[in-house]
Amino acid sequence: MPTRKISQIIRNQRILTAPASVTVRQACRQMVDHRVGAVMVVDQDGRLTGIFTERDALARVLAVGLDPDATLLEAVMTAQPTTISPERPLGHALHLMYDGGFRHVPVVENGRPVGMVSARDALGPELAAFENELEQRELITALL
Repeated sequence: MPTRKISQIIRNQRILTAPASVTVRQACRQMVDHRVGAVMVVDQDGRLTGIFTERDALARVLAVGLDPDATLLEAVMTAQPTTISPERPLGHALHLMYDGGFRHVPVVENGRPVGMVSARDALGPELAAFENELEQRELITALL
């Protein structure tokens, strides 16, 4: 079981948050721009109130014919999602994901998001190195 602490995994993360009043299209654009699969929904005090994922966009918006320009996150987010502390091991987060049938777990301290762990974090440094190599290739290709 992965024993790395979640705090190690999220230490260099830039978290993506949005208020519940943001439209689905705006949230999806931010997710694409930040290259993440989920946005943490926060209230005016920065406290976590929900999560909206790429799966939610597909199943709760597009598949049922909602307009992403008119639908607000508050209508389609998962309210009060399962969360985890940064001091827990990654293995605990993976168990939560497996048991709950989801792929993202917000990391919170005192009710405020500090990071996000996903199923792909289980792949660890090997995946990060591979992604970095692909990005370098794209940069080189763009320069040539």
